[in-house]
This record gives sequence, structure tokens and C-alpha cells, in this order.
Amino acid sequence: MPAWSPPRAAGLPVVPVPGASSITALVSAAGVAGEDSGFVFAGFLPTKAVERQQAIERLALEPRAVVLLEAPHRIAAVADAIAVLGEREVTVGRELTKQFEEIATVACHALPAWVAGSPQRLRGEFALVLHPLAQVADDREPLRVLRLLLAELPVKTAVRLAAEITGAPRNGLYQAALELRRDTPEEAED
Repeated sequence: MPAWSPPRAAGLPVVPVPGASSITALVSAAGVAGEDSGFVFAGFLPTKAVERQQAIERLALEPRAVVLLEAPHRIAAVADAIAVLGEREVTVGRELTKQFEEIATVACHALPAWVAGSPQRLRGEFALVLHPLAQVADDREPLRVLRLLLAELPVKTAVRLAAEITGAPRNGLYQAALELRRDTPEEAED
């Protein structure tokens, strides 16, 4: 007997049954409901750009799925901010459980283009699910990868590669790289 596969993984569409919570509806449609680690509800991101970017950098290292809510007048700015997460998948739900419901899963870097793809996508209430980090075993993994790369490469190259490998944000990795370089004594020159 073949092993059971979730419908979303098999390429079948998953549509939530209308209910009282857009959060549970989107988590189920995103296909992350059965993950062993569960999910984190982060709510609305800060309104100020700098604070929002800092919040995204912290959430980028969260290995579990992260649920966000957003208003239509801020969705474009949030999509731009989330784009720094690169290939990490995000499922966006617009007008969940309503007549004009729309659900899509894209890479974070493609979210701004998805939002800009239709004027209707700037309307309605939004819920977003950042999918769990697939490659990160724990919160220390991006730093472990960064340390290994810094041993052989310049900071800029090491940060770029660590971000691509782990899905962690470059800004946070760059700050960590500077701290690692500052804390690591230089080898004595011959």
C-alpha cells in the first residue's frame, strides 16, 4: 500500500471550510497544520518601517511557521519587507472565507510582484503564513553556517551564501558576522 501524502504535497488544491478564524483556515490551506512544531502567531507587524524590518529579521530565524495579519493599506509595504526572506515560502490569504477569497503560495521574494499583480489584491483583509524553515535544524544553524563560511571567505560573500543556504535574513547575518569577526582574535602574522 503506498504511503499517504498530504493533498497539497500531491499538487491538489486545498480550500478551507469557512469558519470563525482566518488563522486556522489559512494554516490548514498552507499545508503547515500537520507540522510537528506547530506555528507561532505574530499578529500585525509594526507600522514603522525600521521596527517592521527588525521584527522580520527576528521572525526569519523562527524555525516554525509564522502567522501574520495585515491590513489592505499596508500589504504592499509588508510584502516588500518580507521579500528579504528570499526563497522561504509564504502563503497569503486575502478575504478568507468570503466571496472573493484568494489564496496563493509564493516565495517571499515574489510576494511584492504577487500583490502588484492585480488591483484587487490591495483590497480586503490579509493573513500570511511564513512556512517553516526547511533547512534549519534549530535557531543556531544560520550562525553555524556563517562561522564555517567566515573561516574561508570574506564577510560579504559569507553572509550572502549563509543567507541563501539557511533562508536567514542578510542584515541579521551581517551583524552577526561583524560580531564574530570582532570577537575572534586575528591570527598572528608571520
